[in-house]
Amino acid sequence: MVRCMSQEGRENEREDGAEEADFGFRRVPHGVKGRLVREVFDRVALRYDLMNDLMSGGIHRLWKDAMVELVAPRAGELLLDVAGGTGDIALRLVEGTRGEARVAVCDVSETMVRRGRDRALDRGKLGGIDWLVGDAEALPIADRSIDAYTIAFGLRNVTDIDAALKEVRRVLKPGGRFFCLEFSRVTVPLLAGLYERYSFALVPWLGERVTGNREAYQYLVESIRRFPPQKELAKRIASAGLGLVRFRNFSGGIAALHSAWRL
Repeated sequence: MVRCMSQEGRENEREDGAEEADFGFRRVPHGVKGRLVREVFDRVALRYDLMNDLMSGGIHRLWKDAMVELVAPRAGELLLDVAGGTGDIALRLVEGTRGEARVAVCDVSETMVRRGRDRALDRGKLGGIDWLVGDAEALPIADRSIDAYTIAFGLRNVTDIDAALKEVRRVLKPGGRFFCLEFSRVTVPLLAGLYERYSFALVPWLGERVTGNREAYQYLVESIRRFPPQKELAKRIASAGLGLVRFRNFSGGIAALHSAWRL
């Protein structure tokens, strides 16, 4: 593994630039978004897993199980879970190989990383997982060193999606696999209307009651609307140099799982 420029360094590098990025429905300077996202997750880390269960009725667990089943981790592989937060995916990957694969978790929020590490220790998972604080756009990972890269509900939070996708190709070995589980565009018209009302009316209210932070979950629902739909994301994955791009919708497109190979 190699040490890359810190998130703070990347932010300072862009502070004087004219570029802007979406932070929910707001436009903010490129160098500011990373800090704002990090602050969101620092504030909700303690109740993050509980909120995921409440918001989705637990269905997010089935989506994550389906992703890990498709990854099919094998003994001896080195896996990378980016935006791995509280370790949901990493623990599944390690358990899927009875601890015979190694997983590196990388998240921009040190608070989330600490939360995930503590959770793993509570479950007796003392080995097999490395916990890193780092930026998806400048991963502290060596070139061509990873067998499979996963990211669940994290790609929409990066400042530059295309830069993050180029990092995917850089760190994957030839023949390595990429898996992105993310909220996406609902494809069932009746469900789309119901989901829209639920998202904007209930999710921020629930976030305020459970975490004391309405703004964080207002950002969450807005960030979902700003994220590219399934076919557009597939094109951007291919443009980053990955091949055999596919996607699969879950729950009528509320979430989608994209996969690709590093050829």
